[in-house]
Amino acid sequence: MEGLTIRNNLSKRNSVNPISILLLAITVLVLSLPTLIILLFSKEEDTQPPNDVTELVEILNEESELTVHVERSVTNEIESIPIEQYVASVVASEMPAEFELEALKAQALAARTYIIQYLLATGSLDTDQAITDTVQHQVYKNQSELKEQWGADYNWKMEKITGAVLATSGQILTYQDEPITPAFFSTSNGKTENAEDYWENSLPYLVSVESPWDVSSPRYLDQKSIPIDEVESLLGIRINAPVENPPTTYTDSGRVKTVQLGGEFFTGRQIREALKLRSTDFEIEQKDDHLIFTTKGFGHGVGMSQYGANGMAEEGKTYQEIVEHYYQGVEIAQLDEAKYPELALKSVVMSQSETPNN
Repeated sequence: MEGLTIRNNLSKRNSVNPISILLLAITVLVLSLPTLIILLFSKEEDTQPPNDVTELVEILNEESELTVHVERSVTNEIESIPIEQYVASVVASEMPAEFELEALKAQALAARTYIIQYLLATGSLDTDQAITDTVQHQVYKNQSELKEQWGADYNWKMEKITGAVLATSGQILTYQDEPITPAFFSTSNGKTENAEDYWENSLPYLVSVESPWDVSSPRYLDQKSIPIDEVESLLGIRINAPVENPPTTYTDSGRVKTVQLGGEFFTGRQIREALKLRSTDFEIEQKDDHLIFTTKGFGHGVGMSQYGANGMAEEGKTYQEIVEHYYQGVEIAQLDEAKYPELALKSVVMSQSETPNN
């Protein structure tokens, strides 16, 4: 009995449990799975780099019914781009990609509206009516230029901006069924400016509104020191007396309407453009042989403040709420194929001074 028991125990020890084999196989498979995945996909990655942005650009092209012809300022060559890709490039060039998505959507509406209005104004889709790539119209950089500018951040920035453009595809801002002049700028002084206080003509949707979010903008305050003789040369005047509290009138938004220097009256816009100040909200102080200009805000102040739009988005406002705040009484309209022939035929007078972002 004892010998038989020993043999049986040895037999049990030498036998292999099927369940143990299964558990061992599963363990080996689980431990080796990450390595297998890496090996499988590493070769694919070598030959097929990530193409998310490329696919998004292709979608933009599919969404585009119009082609925009852009005259490149450096080469003087014409670059033809599907309109939604053009809008994405303008948004990428005009607004930081770090801004909130709803602010980027609002910028996309402004950029698309501007180019549609431009096509209407010129009455043609031909290359003879190419738009510039500077602040004369809208700043535009192509994909290669953006890649060089952004480097490793290109993919996520372009994906975010393209998403904002696709979310608003074909949408423009209208007033009484006509595309508006979608003026925009960087930073306000706390209010936007009436159109007639900077340009010659009033527009019912470009009126002064509160924009308190701008105070957090890095461009809100600035100082510029200019030698008096340089001021005299730029303005064509002689300053014979110390400059102290010069006679000044103001617009509804608190910006300089007129100011007297050297016995001559100038508009705030004339001073800003001649001396290259950031805005028309400025104070003047003389220090020795220099004039110190302290400015609030950045840009002409008319229409949508970009930092204000971002501030609204941070508070949870939608892009619809943003554009309806800065462009009073406007509607968001959808372009359709029935309207595209009108772009080649209809002519709308647009003042050359009414550029969107300077």
